[in-house]
Amino acid sequence: MLEEAAFRDRAVYFPTAKALVLADVHLGRDRASNVELPLGERTDVLDRLGRLLDRFDPEEVVVAGDLLHSFDRVPRSVERTLAALETRVAEAGAALVVVKGNHDTMLGSLFETRSERVVGDALVSHGHDSPERSAPLYVIGHEHPAITIEGRKYPCYLVGPAAAGGRVLVLPAFTRLAPGTDVSRTRRFRSPLLSRPGEYRPIVRDEEADETLWFPPLSEFRTLL
Repeated sequence: MLEEAAFRDRAVYFPTAKALVLADVHLGRDRASNVELPLGERTDVLDRLGRLLDRFDPEEVVVAGDLLHSFDRVPRSVERTLAALETRVAEAGAALVVVKGNHDTMLGSLFETRSERVVGDALVSHGHDSPERSAPLYVIGHEHPAITIEGRKYPCYLVGPAAAGGRVLVLPAFTRLAPGTDVSRTRRFRSPLLSRPGEYRPIVRDEEADETLWFPPLSEFRTLL
């Protein structure tokens, strides 16, 4: 299933399952950040998601946790953004499924969530807890992986062995307000699904060239940086 996956703009599309998966949207992070997006958080998220929907025409959009940013409240502006996101997905003819992340403590009052979602042969979860079932492939977020190449930091995906057996795909944070954790310097991951960092291959998207770049495992790649 991973071999057929299409990586685009911090998300992944599985054509057999007709599912688009993204993680760590962190709606409301703009209110807690000193960094501003040129178009604003709502416009940035909706425009980018819209382009992904137009490109892949999925039947299902799965958010792998941390749809929200704040632990203790949901600002009105975030409620409006969430409503607009639901509308955009529905207008594309897709179902929106939200897997609960550790930041989503307030989401239950606004949206039905679940702890995991099966997508084809993959099990989608946020990654902050151990999975409730086994799968040949796990798709998670939580880590916000990024990598610095020639002085520039890029969001990246990670692929490698899952601690529970099988393989795991870690998605970068969909929000562009997350700085990302440089995996080339990471000595330990937070997710119980991940083991030694050196075993994981970074995948970087060159959106301008519409190209996906697969690099060697971090244990080898670090010597090239």
